[in-house]
Formats: sequence, structure tokens, C-alpha cells
Amino acid sequence: MSFDIALSGLDATNSQLNTISHNIANASTYGFKEARTEFSAVYNGMQAGGVEVAAISQNFDKNGSVSGTGRSMDLAINGNGFFVTKDHMGQMLYTRAGVFGTDKDNYVVGNTGAKLQGYSVDGNNNLLTGSVGDVKISTSSLAAQATDKLDFVANFDASSGVIDQAVNPFDATDPNSFNSSYTTKVHDSLGNSHTVTQYFTKTADNTWQVNVEVDGSATNPATTQSVTFNPDGTLASPTGSFNVAFPAAGANSMSVDISLAGSTQFGAAFGVSTNSPNGYTSGELAGVRVEDNGMVFATYTNGQSQLQGQVVLANFANPQGLAKTNGTAWTQSYGSGAPVMGTPGTGVLGDLTPGALEGSNVDLTSELVNLMTAQRNYQANAKTISTSDKLTQALFNAV
Repeated sequence: MSFDIALSGLDATNSQLNTISHNIANASTYGFKEARTEFSAVYNGMQAGGVEVAAISQNFDKNGSVSGTGRSMDLAINGNGFFVTKDHMGQMLYTRAGVFGTDKDNYVVGNTGAKLQGYSVDGNNNLLTGSVGDVKISTSSLAAQATDKLDFVANFDASSGVIDQAVNPFDATDPNSFNSSYTTKVHDSLGNSHTVTQYFTKTADNTWQVNVEVDGSATNPATTQSVTFNPDGTLASPTGSFNVAFPAAGANSMSVDISLAGSTQFGAAFGVSTNSPNGYTSGELAGVRVEDNGMVFATYTNGQSQLQGQVVLANFANPQGLAKTNGTAWTQSYGSGAPVMGTPGTGVLGDLTPGALEGSNVDLTSELVNLMTAQRNYQANAKTISTSDKLTQALFNAV
């Protein structure tokens, strides 16, 4: 019986050595979770029968250290959850390794080639929540968008002198005919830029006149807008926007609504706090940006961004029940339960750190100590066999 007990000890300790060796080998593997060998005693009725491996469990409670990489598509999970990927066979793989890039077809894939899963977008780049599929980056150029709105907020200098327009009628080339000016760049439907210059003239107390020229010339008909302020310096009129319309060579005629909401008239120098036209020129794909909530944006050379999808994460009632597979990934099993999917930062799911990766959670110092302990255990069980053999030999010699 002692031979069998010692053999069970050797088998169990060998399994422990395999686990420790696997941990040490993956000490630098992104997203790896350390494992431990758990033993249980064996009895044959009331008689000791040795030891067996009850389970080899992984530590999902401890996250590895997060280190920055500078690569925009590297992702680390801060908290619970797994990235959801799909291999070429259509099998769902769950991983903590956030090493992602794009393949030849511009699908977002991991370093094993499995495609990252998430919510996609429709033709207008609106997120389609609830429909999980492959995340793909559009490589098409971003078309130009014509400017049709300009939010402009400024402080009109209350201490400025009144300009008598009968003496100094407005003339963009005569600085004495206006108090201040400001130029805004806008874009037409072809992406060509135009300049919209506003000239501000104080015509009476709390009353101003705005004259607008486009590309250095007056609009036809001329655009003139009266602006009045309350005695406390707040804007009285216009309460809405005023329109500037002008033709654009080769493009659609432009119509820009200018809003002065929020402008003031205080005894301080003229200053602009908001100059925000919409619209932009065309742009080419320059890169990909991922937010901490999993939103994936394509960035373009014109400074614009377009939503391409949103990464989803999965969590399980029993992560220990997941089946291990190659590529630092796991697959669903009966013991793990069904995955619960959601966007990063919702429910119990962690958020993402873009441009970073989660390292292995293996404590190398502890593993080396465990390795020495397992070695001693192996030697002790081997010694038990050697001792039993000597006792048996002594018995044979006595007969």
C-alpha cells in the first residue's frame, strides 16, 4: 500500500510541477491568469489511499499590471470581463489579452487572428446596440460637409466710442468705420474654404451693427444685422440666428446661420470666447481611436472622427468553469454558464484603458518558492518508495 500512496504523491506532485512550469513560462504573456494545483486526500474506506489532484484553478480575482504601449488599438480591461473574439471557425473565444490590430480587410483582430466582437453602426454611423458582430473600420474617405451654422460668442466693448455712420459709412477698407472685426473659416459642399468676416460697429449706446463680408467682398444683397444689449450687458437681440447666404463656385450655394447667443457688452476689450462653425473639408483615414467605454472611432486627416462601432465585454457566473484553449483564451462550457455581455463600464464590467495592455498576474517569486517546495515533495515521495523497497528487501533476506 505504501508504494501506491507514494506513487499517487509522485503523480500529484508532477501535476503541480507542470502547473508551476506553465505559470513561469507565461510570466510575460499578456492577459494570462496564474493557476494552482489543488490536492485532496484519498481514502479506501477508513484506510489512507494517498492523494489526487482535485482541480487546477486559475486566479481570475487578481488582475495583472497595466502598462502603456503607445499603440492606439492595444486595450486593457480595468476590472471584470473578457474581450469577445471569434475565430475563423466561428467559435467564440474569450480573452483578457487586448493585443488588437486590423487585418487586410480592415476587421479588428487579435494577434491570433480572431475577430473582435462589438456593436456595429448603420449607414449614418449610428450605433446598433444589441447586434453583436465583427468590428470593422471603414477605409473610405470622409466626404466634405458644408458649413450651415456658426456659433459665435464675444464681448462687445461697452467703452467703445459711437461711430456716426453719416460721417463714416461702413467700409471694410476703412478702420475708422467700424470698432472691431473677426474672421471665421467655413467650408462649402466641395470642401473648399471661405472666409466670413464680421465687422462690428457701435451706432448708439447698447446698439451695434454687424456687417458681413465673404472672401473679402460684400454679399449680394449686403448682410447687415442690428444687435442690442440690455443695460446689464446681456444680449437683447437678435434672440435667434441671422443668415448669411452666398454662392460658391462649383459647389452648392451656401447659407450660414450665425448665432450670437451668449454674447455680452461689458467694459472690457473686445474678445471672442466661442467661434465654432460646423462643416469640414474632406479627409483620408489617418488612424483609429478607442475610448474607455469601448467606442471605436476612425480619425481622419481633416481632424474629424467617425464612430465605427463599440467593443463589448463578456462576464460569466463561474469563470473557473471556462475551458482553456490556445491563444490565452477560454471557451464557454456547461460549468461556466452563459456569457453576460455589455459595454465596458456598465454593470460589473470594467472599463478599458486604450494604448495599454494587461500583463500576466503570475508572481514569479512565489512560483519559484512553490517550485522548490514541489521539488522537496517529489523527493520525499521518491524517498518513501526507496524506504519501502529497502524494508521489503530486508523481509526477503530474512526468509
